Amino acid sequence: MGRETSADIEIKVSPSRGENIIHPPEANPTFPPPPPEQAELRPFRQWTPWLVPVFIVANVVMFAVTMYVNNCPKNSPRPCVAPFLGRFAFNPLKENPLFGPSSSTLEKMGALDVTKVVKEHQGWRLITCIWLHAGVIHILANMLSLLFIGVQLEQEFGFVRIGLLYVLSGFGGSLLSALFIRSNISVGASGALFGLLGGMLSELITNWTVYENKFAALWTLILIVAINLALGLLPHVDNFAHIGGFISGFFLGFVFLIRPQFGWVGQENVPPGYHIGSVKSKHKIYQYILWILAAIFLIVG
Repeated sequence: MGRETSADIEIKVSPSRGENIIHPPEANPTFPPPPPEQAELRPFRQWTPWLVPVFIVANVVMFAVTMYVNNCPKNSPRPCVAPFLGRFAFNPLKENPLFGPSSSTLEKMGALDVTKVVKEHQGWRLITCIWLHAGVIHILANMLSLLFIGVQLEQEFGFVRIGLLYVLSGFGGSLLSALFIRSNISVGASGALFGLLGGMLSELITNWTVYENKFAALWTLILIVAINLALGLLPHVDNFAHIGGFISGFFLGFVFLIRPQFGWVGQENVPPGYHIGSVKSKHKIYQYILWILAAIFLIVG
């Protein structure tokens, strides 16, 4: 019986000295070598999020300090909620249904009070109120939202742009709140959070060509914003800060969250020596137009 030979068998012949060595035919040396294989295609840089977690810790620390200053057992004439917490006990639910401090303590810590901003020139309250919360329920809802929304945005755009978007949107929310709410104080990061949502919407519009399921992403985001604005109609919720933060973040998103188009990103990653055809510009014309219009609106506003 003849022995079968496998096509996988590799035959090696060692040439003797003086013999010519025949190598397999190589590619034309005039062409560059093929580009190295990449394990994963990442057209945009991925950042390590650290600023949003710092913001969350800062808000929690400020709430703890506020509760320490509040000292309900000493300063409240009525029985406190959860008295076993000592000076961290909550004020009576009739005064604060969100399980938090008194209004006077929040005002002392930097809550937005229009009278003090206008008559006593305490404009810093437009910023400090962003880092204060009225109670456990308030800070828990806001920090969970910040965790899910902010971390993803910081991964995509970096801490500088997301940090500016967060703070400036919160400032815009405070401005609109100060225009319409003059009898009560206002606290919370809701304006800044709505600014992130507004930035996500403008980012979707200005980077429209990057997304595959464009309309699905757009309607999902609009639905989330609509639900949150509807919740702002509930009592003790400052919806003007929500609207002001959203509008500010929407226009800031056109300025801060603009992406280059895929064609430009592709040519940046091509090895030298390869021809890729026509060179594309970094951004599309409509992206420049939206950037300019948003910048003008923000400056004028």
